[in-house]
Amino acid sequence: MVRWVLSLVLGATCLGAPLQAIAQDCRLALVLAVDVSSSVDAREYDLQRIGLAAALDADEVRHAILSGAPGVVALAVYEWSGFYQHKLQLDWTILDSDAAITDAATTIARMERSHDDFPTSLGPALGFGASLLERAPRCTRKVIDVSGDGVNNYRYGPREAYKHFPLQDVTVNGLVILGEDAGVLAYYGSEVLHGPGAFLVVANGFDEFQEAMTKKLYREINDIVLGRAPAALEPG
Repeated sequence: MVRWVLSLVLGATCLGAPLQAIAQDCRLALVLAVDVSSSVDAREYDLQRIGLAAALDADEVRHAILSGAPGVVALAVYEWSGFYQHKLQLDWTILDSDAAITDAATTIARMERSHDDFPTSLGPALGFGASLLERAPRCTRKVIDVSGDGVNNYRYGPREAYKHFPLQDVTVNGLVILGEDAGVLAYYGSEVLHGPGAFLVVANGFDEFQEAMTKKLYREINDIVLGRAPAALEPG
């Protein structure tokens, strides 16, 4: 698929319908949280950036967005690492047409990394996602999709975030990137997953990020529930 690559050359022209005009018809507010902590090197960051853009551009994901259940999908994307190190890369965008999806994928493909030398602070990352959802369109479902390659190692973790941020009616799914941190899969399964139908998808290294993200987006957008226990070990 090369639609979003072509859009890099031609330029984006459409950002979807106004949020206020279509919010009442929204079926999913989806937040994608991308890990840019110090464990992620420049090559790995590019694999996430390009992989996420390509996953959004995939035919099956486009079809799920535009031809699935009634109502539109709203998307936002941010990077996370340390306590205060968050950057909104794509503000709330209504994916109501092929052009809107292409524009969103183009914006993601053009992302410039915000931080590269801070630790892994998952609690604050979830708090940032909660603040985004508070100004999202009114949607039937609210989902935060957190990808990462390590456990929380600075300040408070996910459990504290779930206690203190308005995340009670939010589902948090995870994309675990296996690598040097042997405990990351178990940590995401026990600490990060949150809400009804929450699940994990596993990428065996950053080279598999695009494939894992494509499967994850397809499942999230279609609201496919396979069961908590087996889903926690689902390979990418």
